[in-house]
Amino acid sequence: MPVTISDVARAAGVSKSTVSRVLNTRGEVDAVTALRVREVIAGLGYVPRSGAVHLARGTSHALGMLIPSLTWPWMGEVLQGVADEAEAAGYGLLLFTSSGGPSSMAHFATQVSARAFDGLLVIVPEGGLGPVVEMQQRGMPVVLIDDHGHHRPALPSVATTNRAGGVSAAARLHASGRRRPLVITGPARFGCVRDRLEGFAEVLPPALVREGEFTWETGRTAVEHALRQGHEFDAVFAHNDLIAAGAISALHAAGRTVPGDVAVVGFDDLPMARHTEPPLTTVRQPMRAMGSTAAGLLLARLGGAALTDGPQIIPTELVVRESA
Repeated sequence: MPVTISDVARAAGVSKSTVSRVLNTRGEVDAVTALRVREVIAGLGYVPRSGAVHLARGTSHALGMLIPSLTWPWMGEVLQGVADEAEAAGYGLLLFTSSGGPSSMAHFATQVSARAFDGLLVIVPEGGLGPVVEMQQRGMPVVLIDDHGHHRPALPSVATTNRAGGVSAAARLHASGRRRPLVITGPARFGCVRDRLEGFAEVLPPALVREGEFTWETGRTAVEHALRQGHEFDAVFAHNDLIAAGAISALHAAGRTVPGDVAVVGFDDLPMARHTEPPLTTVRQPMRAMGSTAAGLLLARLGGAALTDGPQIIPTELVVRESA
């Protein structure tokens, strides 16, 4: 059986709280008692659990992160940015998803109540920010990673320039002489979709807009449907790289050349964007930088820094390759 803190306390003739104070190098224990406790720890081979040590300090020394799903294409980049910052600061990372709906959120709420982590990073769940705002109001430090344009001023957040990204995509297509773009969007309920579409339309009004999901199938079926209906378009602006890849596939299948007949611009700059045929011109979302910046803000807050409400903006960037 593993040696427990109770075993140490019993052997040293002290309370468990005294052992905890010795482990956490607090000064409330006299030198003789502290020495005896350390000798017992060494003699028994007791290895304290980090969670117990941090609990005695009133902190878990871990960050929580709530995300909608692990399947989102850019999620790995965000998580890597967060993990880099957390590890560098000596913090653990607890990951929770809301993909199971109410049951997921109920489990998550128990972890919040147990103070399993010191602060929370959030990518907005489908159900909205209500529960997260309540957690912040009850004292949980929260920083939002806001790709979807919710822009809640009550929450410190890191966001990107979706509207400007749409502008840059349209400017690239307009400069190459394209005048009849097909725009394939993600779900309109997301603020990022509205921002990208509005920014694009400022420069180049769409000939046709198709709404779908952020999937390869959406890109392929939108192009196939537009071609069957006889719509004339000389460009595609896809709201993510998966949609763009599906659109390119459908164009090739229909005998259209890219970018000769139809130029294609995506959004995100996923690793796959370098490997489409032709390589994809796309708007780069700084997802890893957003993750690391958000984690840095949260760690600063845990260190006592005051955070201003509202978003810290990290800009998008047009990456020109061969598809447009």
